[in-house]
Amino acid sequence: MDKIEIEGGVMLEGEISISGAKNAALPVMAASILSSGENRIFNVPDLRDIMTMGKLLAHLGLGFHKEGNEVILDSNTVDSVEAPYDFVKTMRASVLVLGPLLARTGRAKVSLPGGCAIGARPINLHIMGLEKMGAEIKLYEGYIEARAEKLKGTKIYFDIPTVTGTENLMMAATLAEGETVLENTACEPEIVDLANALISMGADIQGAGTGEIKIKGVSSLRPLNYKVIPDRIETGTFMTVAAITGGHITIRECNTEHVEAIANKLRSTGVKISGDGDSLSVDGPDRPVSQDVRTMPHPGFPTDMQAQFMALMTIADGTSLITENIFENRFMHVAEMKRLGADITIEGATAKVKGVKSLKGAPVMATDLRASASLIVAGLGAYGTTIIDRVYHLDRGYERIEEKLKLLGARIRRIR
Repeated sequence: MDKIEIEGGVMLEGEISISGAKNAALPVMAASILSSGENRIFNVPDLRDIMTMGKLLAHLGLGFHKEGNEVILDSNTVDSVEAPYDFVKTMRASVLVLGPLLARTGRAKVSLPGGCAIGARPINLHIMGLEKMGAEIKLYEGYIEARAEKLKGTKIYFDIPTVTGTENLMMAATLAEGETVLENTACEPEIVDLANALISMGADIQGAGTGEIKIKGVSSLRPLNYKVIPDRIETGTFMTVAAITGGHITIRECNTEHVEAIANKLRSTGVKISGDGDSLSVDGPDRPVSQDVRTMPHPGFPTDMQAQFMALMTIADGTSLITENIFENRFMHVAEMKRLGADITIEGATAKVKGVKSLKGAPVMATDLRASASLIVAGLGAYGTTIIDRVYHLDRGYERIEEKLKLLGARIRRIR
């Protein structure tokens, strides 16, 4: 099993480019089911989750080919409507084939999803919405079995905003009969990107990025030819890398609007951030100042940056309170950070972080995707050698992160 070794305590400098967003690419790939023809998707990162989605779509009968950062999907035929457990257990986003399959074929059989063990992420809102659109749904032996002769537009209210729920129902509604109104929807940039991709296919969608999305169903959609957005969480992670090492990093091919909440919080710790459009300059302080943070749905501070920000706060001047409002089991990285010398105590949904002057390298173990990233951030800011075990999580969400860090002067290598 691969490990990553880091010799920390080095100020990082240089320039890197941000990859396409995994969480945008996955639903766009699933959207190809809605068309019939050759779909081309650009700026797709080379990640394990992308390959898992590609293999799942190939299992359904689509032709899948990836060359560099371009994905080609031939959706002329759909031979199967079943997404088996072997695919879905490793990647929650596999559930995104449910809506498109049902809309195109009238049937779907999708295993209940898996993914990182960061807390309960029920799909009852997906099921509720599809049932309101006229689908008959049964839960049987760990599978969702859905049927609908023709989905019908209706008004659907989400009790809580759900990213994948919004995406699944938005895709299903594009081929439904009549108008569907989704209320209390998630507003993340990845949802706006999916809406833009669907609109490029001929869908009639208004309001993506707000709390209400209106979709007027159409009879058919044309194939995709679309470039996905940059990864805002990778951008934020590299901003934190600059901050914890006191480095000077230029980040290219990003979207600065998508990281405003992250940038504002980092500025409050003493990090200097400038730039606009698709480029950022980040200068880390001699020592950051402690700041509290609460994770919130977009446009609030993203839960996917909580662990990386905590890594920065471990060496900050003062005490910070980090409150996790999205997932109830997303502090598993705390025990590993303590092995590096961090002073952290957990009280319910809040972690109290007392900054120490420095972290010291130690062997640690990654427990999920963002925990992996946070341990890399902490390892880069620590003195001595840090060895991170179980980094297969990392390969699900960060494209060539070791290579990019080496470009900045990091002493990092993968041990196989």
